[in-house]
Amino acid sequence: MLFNSLPFLLFFPIVCILYWGLPHKFRNPMLLVASYFFYMNWEPVYALLIAFSTITTWACGIGIESSECKRKIYLTFCLVVNLSILFVYKYLNFVTESVFYFLDMCGIRMAVPHFDLLLPVGISFYTFQAVGYTIDVYRGTIKTERNVFTYALFVAFFPQLVAGPIERARNLLGQFYEKHVFNAETFIEGLKLMIWGYFMKLCIAENVAPYVNAVYNNLDHHNGTSVWMATFFFTFQIFCDFGGYSLIAIGIAKCLNFTLMQNFNHPYLATSVKDFWRRWHISLSSWFMEYLYIPLGGSRCSEIKHQRNLFLTMLISGIWHGANWTFVWWGGIHGLLQCAYSLKKKYLPVCCWDKCPTFGGKRIITFICVMFGWIFFRANNISDAFLAIKKMIFEYGLMYNGAGKPAITMPILCILLLMFKEIKDEYNWNISFMHSKNRCVSIISVAAMIILIMLCARFESGQFIYFQF
Repeated sequence: MLFNSLPFLLFFPIVCILYWGLPHKFRNPMLLVASYFFYMNWEPVYALLIAFSTITTWACGIGIESSECKRKIYLTFCLVVNLSILFVYKYLNFVTESVFYFLDMCGIRMAVPHFDLLLPVGISFYTFQAVGYTIDVYRGTIKTERNVFTYALFVAFFPQLVAGPIERARNLLGQFYEKHVFNAETFIEGLKLMIWGYFMKLCIAENVAPYVNAVYNNLDHHNGTSVWMATFFFTFQIFCDFGGYSLIAIGIAKCLNFTLMQNFNHPYLATSVKDFWRRWHISLSSWFMEYLYIPLGGSRCSEIKHQRNLFLTMLISGIWHGANWTFVWWGGIHGLLQCAYSLKKKYLPVCCWDKCPTFGGKRIITFICVMFGWIFFRANNISDAFLAIKKMIFEYGLMYNGAGKPAITMPILCILLLMFKEIKDEYNWNISFMHSKNRCVSIISVAAMIILIMLCARFESGQFIYFQF
């Protein structure tokens, strides 16, 4: 069930009415049933995977807390089982094809086996959330959740089930025990977040997608000018698609009086690649920081190991995004950029970068570096990625117009509106529209945004990019 679908627009009000109409003791069971119903609209049988992951991590959590001598055994079992499920469904075919391709290069030709497995929606998200809970129990930073149904709701909570934010138990689990009281202002704030999320998804991401797909799926027929425009558009497509989803999810949760963690913080205003990863997909980058980078040694080790930790963390982050060599390259590029910035800070304390103006220099250069990385993220394969780069450097001509100049102009204007809001929020300008304390300004702004969405939205596709991860 997509957030931007008619079934969801019927499902969400029903959930809200039931949640606020039921006594407190019936709310969690209702949310658990609603969450599984929400997920089973894609492929009912894969709800069994969530249930299995939930039961194993919950049972291992109890085992870790109950048995001092077998704590590591329970943790290891939990990690092996859950990461094995993730590997089988997401990476098995990729690894198999890569191994057989290498054997073929060595002159050993064999038929490549292919396992016809449908990738369960959101498997990377709920697996990481459940595994994070078990690690936290092992570390003693949280207490074990004894109620299996409350824990199941933590794993399957429908607003953030299929594409995050990847919540921590210390933030979300306790909220299921709070006696929420309906607050009209909080509910309206949640709706406003959803409206802005729908604007990002439907008016920007969906409208630039046809242009991006037309160019990147037919690179041989387009010149560098068109590839530059497609790459620029994809830079905002990926942000507005995923950032829009996150805002809708946070808004839905807020309508039910739950608080989810912020997932994006003006990422394209970052002043370095390191700063970008503090702002982009915060729930994932902080997950890798907490459960991978720091356990590897973080920065409290030799310089060589520190650079290794930085690079490995970004490389694994790339692999998390998908079973394709393009994602490996994308993660590796960001790993090298992170290492270069780290070394610069240590060995070149005063350099040209430090003298760059923050807005006109550092932010633009960082944006270009990030946009370059998105080439590998979007390309269908490595050959296409390098072909795109080659065309961007050497081949120029008339730009592809897509469905015509008006079809290109409208998303550009929406992108300008988006960036105005991003800059306004980044610098705390004293300008408010939808969130204005003046009720008339707020109502008019919300109405204007709804009209803009109705006029500019594109409803043909609908699928969120990060559902494939």
